[in-house]
Amino acid sequence: MVEEQLVDRGVKDLRIMEAMNRIPRHMFVHETFQHKAYGDFPLPIGDNQTISQPYIVAAMTEALNLKDTDRVLEIGTGSGYQTALLAELAGQVFTIERIRSLGLKAQSLLERLNYMNIVFKVFDGTYGWPDQAPFDVILITASTQEIPKMLVDQLGEGGRLVVPVGGLDKQSMTILTRENGRTTSQEIGYCKFVPLVGRYGWPEGTGPSRNSL
Repeated sequence: MVEEQLVDRGVKDLRIMEAMNRIPRHMFVHETFQHKAYGDFPLPIGDNQTISQPYIVAAMTEALNLKDTDRVLEIGTGSGYQTALLAELAGQVFTIERIRSLGLKAQSLLERLNYMNIVFKVFDGTYGWPDQAPFDVILITASTQEIPKMLVDQLGEGGRLVVPVGGLDKQSMTILTRENGRTTSQEIGYCKFVPLVGRYGWPEGTGPSRNSL
């Protein structure tokens, strides 16, 4: 998986590749799909949500430029696979999942895998986690028409936020950086993600899509 899907497609961060070699990806999908867990495609995890293909997980993580002291906010725990990768590379991870069944399942698995630097919450992720802000890094693993101001306001000085921005069928992977109290953004490629549903995102019932890049 690492050689064919990450190295061959331009992922350069050795820490990411080593971490993805350690994480048992098959444990984050239903047993029906475990034989496909290391393939270069997204897979369903229930509740109209998906686990992203390995390449997009690596590409999004590389864009965050993580340091081992970073405090990270993840919006959309999902299967918990991306959460595990963040926990391998950063100091502490705060992760929010709006779908209770997914959030509790991911928490149970990650605790069994002995990740001790993750804090979990089941809530509307578009609000972020104000009482734990500011964050060095924010990762939004679902698409939004515009970046919720509530989340931008929780990004610390020198912080990085990565999010897919656009319509339901196509988005641009966007990096937002805060420096000297101002934010700048950069688009790094097209992608297709499930919608960010919540008070400051898409309305409940918005149609799903599979995460890919």
